[in-house]
Amino acid sequence: MTRILLTAGPTRAYIDDVRYLTNASSGRMAAALAIAALSRGHEVTVVSGPVQVAYPREARVVPVVTTEEMLTAALAELPACHGVIAAAAPCDFEPLQRTSGKIPRRGDGLRLELRPTPDVIATLARQTPRDRWFVAFALEPGADPRRAFEKIEAKRCDLIVVNDLTAMEGQRTAVTVYDRSHEAVGSRAGTKRTVAGWLIRLLEKRLMT
Repeated sequence: MTRILLTAGPTRAYIDDVRYLTNASSGRMAAALAIAALSRGHEVTVVSGPVQVAYPREARVVPVVTTEEMLTAALAELPACHGVIAAAAPCDFEPLQRTSGKIPRRGDGLRLELRPTPDVIATLARQTPRDRWFVAFALEPGADPRRAFEKIEAKRCDLIVVNDLTAMEGQRTAVTVYDRSHEAVGSRAGTKRTVAGWLIRLLEKRLMT
């Protein structure tokens, strides 16, 4: 039995108390991964941003809203886990200042200055002990792996799962998994439930030994 930490869903970067930046991550792939892992006898803790999808009752779910909250919660859960699947899509940028209340509508528009949010994958990967494994998802246009290769080297991932932008909000996906040497170790397309089951079995063979 493996204890898996799974990050999931989007995060929000608030402009004021009403408006925020976010993305179209639905949490469906993470929910499918949780179901697949639990069905194989593993324990799952999900640190999830706001989603409409329901996670399985057997999973422990830690709800968060912002990228910083996701990172803090994931770091707190990390010591109790044997491995990490970083499937979340946290906001990469946030407003330099959050305005209290609600910014009134103005005819001359609104200019936002943004700053980077904490890098959840990089920080988690650095904090993951060497005897634990780390798998990240990379959403890339056309499933182009080149930027994913930069991530796998810079962020100390054991494997990286590359998918296309069409996976956002969809019921189906297509993924290719690469290792640290940039070699493809497998590909699968289908419903997210089907792909998640295949992916958990792949991780069992390569990392959960």
